Amino acid sequence: MDRGTVGSANRGRLQVEVRTEGRSEVVTPVGELDHHTADLLREPLEHAVEQGRVRLVVDCSGLEFCDSTGLNVLLGARLKAEAAGGGVHLAGMLPVVARVFEITGAEAVFTVHDSLEAALDT
Repeated sequence: MDRGTVGSANRGRLQVEVRTEGRSEVVTPVGELDHHTADLLREPLEHAVEQGRVRLVVDCSGLEFCDSTGLNVLLGARLKAEAAGGGVHLAGMLPVVARVFEITGAEAVFTVHDSLEAALDT
């Protein structure tokens, strides 16, 4: 593993893009979400809530892997967003990532949508 690229926003195993779309903050992680890359997702989620953008849509369509650390990042964002009157919507999960949520029971605490478009329409 090339530890020189781990955690880089531009290179490495995870890239995160953020944009505002209507009343939603759309956060798009692409790659592997794990212990080494979790802060790349945590920081923009926390920043959005701090800025009052509390309807968070995480476009998971490019997320290839998510371990327990990644799951905890999303759970933490959910708690902060809900405390501020919002929530976290997950969209377009690949089967391998959806399985992690299913096994842990986490899908029951998130609003999960088949696609980004569906998440933005609600």
